[in-house]
Amino acid sequence: MVAKLNASKPGFEDRLKQFLSRRQGGGTAIDGPVREIMADVRGRGGAAVAEYTARFDRLQIDPVLLTSDNVDLHALAAECPDDLKSAIDYAARRIAAYHETQRPADHRFADVEGVELGWRWTPLDSVGVYVPGGRASYPSSVLMNVVPARIAGVERIVMTAPAPDGELSPAVAYAALSAGVGEFYPVGGAQAVAALAYGAGHLAPVDKIVGPGNAYVAEAKRQVFGEVGIDTIAGPSEILVMADDTANPDWIAADLMSQSEHDPASQSILIALDETLAETVENAVEALLKTLPEGNCAPAAWQENGLVITAPDRASAARACNIIAPEHLELAMDDPDAVLPAIRHAGAVFLGHMTPEALGDYVTGSNHVLPTSRAARFSSGLGLGDFMKRMSLQRASREGFAALAPAAVKLAEAEGLTAHARSVTVRTAQGDGDV
Repeated sequence: MVAKLNASKPGFEDRLKQFLSRRQGGGTAIDGPVREIMADVRGRGGAAVAEYTARFDRLQIDPVLLTSDNVDLHALAAECPDDLKSAIDYAARRIAAYHETQRPADHRFADVEGVELGWRWTPLDSVGVYVPGGRASYPSSVLMNVVPARIAGVERIVMTAPAPDGELSPAVAYAALSAGVGEFYPVGGAQAVAALAYGAGHLAPVDKIVGPGNAYVAEAKRQVFGEVGIDTIAGPSEILVMADDTANPDWIAADLMSQSEHDPASQSILIALDETLAETVENAVEALLKTLPEGNCAPAAWQENGLVITAPDRASAARACNIIAPEHLELAMDDPDAVLPAIRHAGAVFLGHMTPEALGDYVTGSNHVLPTSRAARFSSGLGLGDFMKRMSLQRASREGFAALAPAAVKLAEAEGLTAHARSVTVRTAQGDGDV
């Protein structure tokens, strides 16, 4: 039976936090094996990557080229059905348009002290995109990671995807080529992350690694962070639906299960502002689960990680939402904008009855790479800025230097940094302020 909480009961917030920590706690025992793989690839390069690929994916690749004659991206892309190509192209256009509007502007200004200040944005030189492979078909994952990188101006976009037994989705291949992938290697797992970070064979290191993967991929990204950038260490998918009595229970049930079917560890939560609605949605979920194909993850995820919260009003519902800090938040109510100002923590928000989260997974244009495991408290979803960096600019005139110098010297002396102070006083003594 799915877990239930009432936001009006004493101790609700403590019980909610306990429920959330149950899913997040524990850790894994894979850090050691991953570390061994990473060290091996760093030491032996392409030879190690080829050995791991043969062992885990049953695919022979060239240890220098890291490619296989059995996995031809262009040949696979040609097999993608035309109607699916059209859908991929449509989604790509919307993703490109959305992220183009995020482009930050360079800026310069002069302050009253005579100091010119500002910043300048530049794209990363290279990005590695990890994509789940094999029979799994996630062209949307390709688009969400590659299109913003291309829009940002990244010159070198590298994609890795495992191709067990030589299998790779034609849709993934088509999305990769149409979105702007310049290099592709049929490699997966921790060894792919290591190759992207350290280089292996003809694969030169990249500056940042993005994209979803299994626990081994996530741990590998954690271990290389600092030597290269990463997007996030993503956990299982999450959805929170906040609904009032205007919501359609069948729609809400479908939306909840759309995330539960990702993984047995996925988390689907309903906050109902009406007790009758809560019961009706529960019944609708149970009915829906009976119609799903055998092997679907939704029943296990709903049983283990599902939660139904009843809340007496929008304020208490919003407080619960901010504690949960969900990856996806649907506001399934007649006036979602009325509650939106109270929402502080969510990766992406879907407003109103006609905006199911599934639209955001594919075609709204907003990015579906979002913070999980309550990381929405301190981080945002993937965006154009993740493929760019900001460098600050400053220039002091003679007058500006004269105004700033005394305070700089005092602070340097207070910190015991004699050479810092000297780099200022030498200019004061010689009168060589920059113009």
